[in-house]
Amino acid sequence: MSLSFDPARLSLPEGHFIGGRYLPGPDAIEIRAPSDGRILGAIPQADADTVDRAVEAARSALGRSGWGDLPPRDRVRALQAWADLIEAEAADLARIEAVASSRPIAEAVPGDVAILAEQIRFFAEFADKEGGSLVPTGAGRMGMIASEPYGVVGAITPWNFPLSMAGWKLGPALAAGNAVVLKPSEMTPFSTLRLAELSVRAGLPEGLINIVLGDGPNTGAALVAHPGIAKVSFTGSTRAGAAIMENIARTGIKPMTLELGGKSPQLVFADADLDLAADCILRGITANAGQVCVAGSRLIAEASVAEELAAKIAAKMAGIVPGPTWEAATGYSPIISEAQLSRIDSLVQAARAGGAEVLCGGNRLDRPGSFYAPTILTGLGADSPAITEEIFGPVLTVETFKTEDEALALARHPTYGLCSGVFTRDLSRALRMTRAIEAGTVWVNRYGRSRDHILPTGGWKSSGLGKDLGREAYLANRRQKSVLIDL
Repeated sequence: MSLSFDPARLSLPEGHFIGGRYLPGPDAIEIRAPSDGRILGAIPQADADTVDRAVEAARSALGRSGWGDLPPRDRVRALQAWADLIEAEAADLARIEAVASSRPIAEAVPGDVAILAEQIRFFAEFADKEGGSLVPTGAGRMGMIASEPYGVVGAITPWNFPLSMAGWKLGPALAAGNAVVLKPSEMTPFSTLRLAELSVRAGLPEGLINIVLGDGPNTGAALVAHPGIAKVSFTGSTRAGAAIMENIARTGIKPMTLELGGKSPQLVFADADLDLAADCILRGITANAGQVCVAGSRLIAEASVAEELAAKIAAKMAGIVPGPTWEAATGYSPIISEAQLSRIDSLVQAARAGGAEVLCGGNRLDRPGSFYAPTILTGLGADSPAITEEIFGPVLTVETFKTEDEALALARHPTYGLCSGVFTRDLSRALRMTRAIEAGTVWVNRYGRSRDHILPTGGWKSSGLGKDLGREAYLANRRQKSVLIDL
């Protein structure tokens, strides 16, 4: 397969996808390629009426197809057929993913698209393996806990991994018997539209998946507030998650799953394999140019090895090669927009002005597109915004400790608790750290998710509510009903 492609010759989907077909609308939001700033086109903005049309299409699809009441194995087969078609159309999906996003084509084919198909198959298999239960009751009675789909789930996904995040939402919701109305980011909508189109081609009922385009304050708010949406699933910033909670509290209580921001620490002890740690930390902050909620952005190293470790990471950063997402040789992503690049740089320059040392990077790259140099900052105060705020860019801060208690105190963040990494050869220490660290996920002698979809992901504190992935994500898309029968 030839991975490189010409973005000018790429055909992109147009309009919302509602009821199994594209619905054009007036151009409202311009979309640019972050790799070189070229205009790719424009998308319409769904208003409340368009959202209502999508919700009604989802309801109609459930009623017409009986999707939630099908023999579970029929749902399994339908979703597996969709996964098969996703794999067959991997090249097309990856090109559409790459052109508007920060995902290099060389990573999108074996990574994003392949993982998406795996996730759909993974969740499909829960459909005929998870159900209700009989519970012990008094003599002459039978107690049951029945499990049922919600109906129509509203989902909102971010721009940093458009296909993967769509899989997080669509896979468990559909396997659990629901229909979905999904709003992708207004900056990266195209691959999600094509994914929904493939679902119909694969034989899923028209209207089971509906995609509405637009921004968060307008389209997203209308989707969350719609009375026909029974449950909300969101991945994005903590600020946006708080707005969704407020919207739900104001317009009608409904369950929600929120996977939000992070400021994740990576603790490295003196006995660790420093070469392994350097490789993991490098990937943890430069993957997708640091535009990852789980980015390992805070290096907290034992003082005796901190300088050596930081130097190893800086040397590896020097070998990173940026380029357009549509070139197969590209191994380093652009920043999604000029606005985000400016925010990253402003935080770095503020840290520099406050006395921080820039070990490497600290500037935008002199080339077309929105690229920022991988950056390491040292000598920061604990209250520096570079330490406390989620930068969402390739910026690694370095702090040092002498004792385990000091390491844990530095790792503890007042707001975030999404992920953490620990590097040590001492198994007892590793277990102590996993118990003590305040985060929803702790990785030991590695950093980042694997393809073990059974492990749920989700944060503590302001990093989120509920879980994506794992059995927990499937169960979160089913509601329970208690039944007591006198015999």
